[in-house]
Amino acid sequence: MSIVPSILIIGVGSIGERHVRCFQSTGRCTLAICEPNDDRRQDVAQRYGVNGYRCWEDALGEEEFSAAVIASPAPWHVPTAQALSERRIDLLIEKPLSLTTDGISRLAETIEKQGTRVTVGFVYRALPALQQMRAAVLSGELGNVVQIQVHSGQHFPFYRPAYREIYYAEPAQGGGLIQDMLPHPLNLVEWLAGPATRVVVDASHAVLPGVEVEDTVNLIARHGNVMASISVNQHQCVSEFVITVICERGAARWELQGQRWLKAKENGGQWTEQASFVHGRDDYYILQANAFLDLLEGKPEPLCPLADGLDTLKSTLAILRSRESGRWVTVSDAKR
Repeated sequence: MSIVPSILIIGVGSIGERHVRCFQSTGRCTLAICEPNDDRRQDVAQRYGVNGYRCWEDALGEEEFSAAVIASPAPWHVPTAQALSERRIDLLIEKPLSLTTDGISRLAETIEKQGTRVTVGFVYRALPALQQMRAAVLSGELGNVVQIQVHSGQHFPFYRPAYREIYYAEPAQGGGLIQDMLPHPLNLVEWLAGPATRVVVDASHAVLPGVEVEDTVNLIARHGNVMASISVNQHQCVSEFVITVICERGAARWELQGQRWLKAKENGGQWTEQASFVHGRDDYYILQANAFLDLLEGKPEPLCPLADGLDTLKSTLAILRSRESGRWVTVSDAKR
């Protein structure tokens, strides 16, 4: 009989509470939370019927946990992951992995030494339509990948009405489109084509009231021989996310709306739908939660290994450097 894992959710802001709700819905684990804000901690603990602690140290002093979800602000991700990995607690670390590369080499060494199972929370990797499209692209049936085009946008105030008061308003806490939203499509492009090697970006604060961080970005990147472009904003009315992968002998496309993927192989032809799914927003995180629980039960590969999360962080740092200089930046040269 397998042991039901006990998971500590660290930080229960909007994303942390979603993790509580979605992990609880799997029926495969027990949960507790930690949150420094007294009112928030008491509210979430009461609504979901879980124990609440002010910090992870207090939680570990009272209970044993097999795993933790780190959903605190990004500057705390690596220090918290380091402390928990030393205690052999498996981890789901929310994206971005961090805002700098400081401490990540040490964390990777500890993970290897302790045998800690770790995944980074790039939730779109859990979606079956994307998984199927990637498998088709990597199978080689369409030939080598030549170019990847991404268009993504949403009305951020609609989904996160308190954005002015949370981390988003402050770059040092992970705010701004480059650190907050762009890593999602960037990570998926790297999932398809490998790490970015060179980047150049144009970014601007165009619309969102009450903040000064960028809300509109156009990125051009090289992933080895693969050319990529990502156009993204956080103020358009309709939530969209489309990835088009152009290959030598055809193309594939994934669309957020309809959760479907399509393929085209005939010159002058049309897109042909391959599969579609019905997902609510919580379903993304339930799929991710189940994948993490599968990892705890012995599934060999995490959805997003630490190394992949680090690649996306390095690319993000290069993009920030490009914004400062207005020039192409080689990713290996961009360190913070």
